[in-house]
Amino acid sequence: MSDSPCGLLVYVVDDDEAFRDSTRRLLEAAGYRAAMYATAEHFLATCDPPAAACIVLDVRMPGMSGLELQEELLRRGHAVPLVFVTAHGNVATAVSAMKKGAVDFIEKPFHDDDFLARIADAIRGNRPVFQERARRLSAAARLATLSQREREVLERIVAGKPNKIIAEELGISIRTVEAHRAKVMEKTGTTTVAELVQTSIDGQPAARDS
Repeated sequence: MSDSPCGLLVYVVDDDEAFRDSTRRLLEAAGYRAAMYATAEHFLATCDPPAAACIVLDVRMPGMSGLELQEELLRRGHAVPLVFVTAHGNVATAVSAMKKGAVDFIEKPFHDDDFLARIADAIRGNRPVFQERARRLSAAARLATLSQREREVLERIVAGKPNKIIAEELGISIRTVEAHRAKVMEKTGTTTVAELVQTSIDGQPAARDS
């Protein structure tokens, strides 16, 4: 990707109208396109995250917080660099956000040049690595929705066991196994066993996420 903004789209989600206005002017003067949102809910309802080059996100907002919005974007599998800005920053919040894929965390007030440099760094960052992390975190979030029984069925599907064997091992009927299997596919957003196996692999904890 070129170092030049060249009309790249940056979303800003912040409930502070004055901040949104000043940030829009700053970004547009630097050559970016800027889209402003006052709430996370409005952003989710109307935006197209994959089209963005970067998302600038406030931590504390009325309704859904910035961290909750980050969780939802991960659940949906959107791999877009996130830069958090806040007037209420603390180490624990920053660590939590960065572990989940945020690429930077900036405390208000900040210098314009520093802010623009952070945005450029986020956009120029190692995008394949970020996308891989987002994919794995999304898979983990989907797997976390499974019940204990669904997890037991999933483990056996991944091990290549047919429904009859799964039913015998778990002491349930083949029809019940089929029902659990369908629910597992639905919750993980997969349509084939190959996709399910890959999601299971992607969702396993990795040392580099710690």
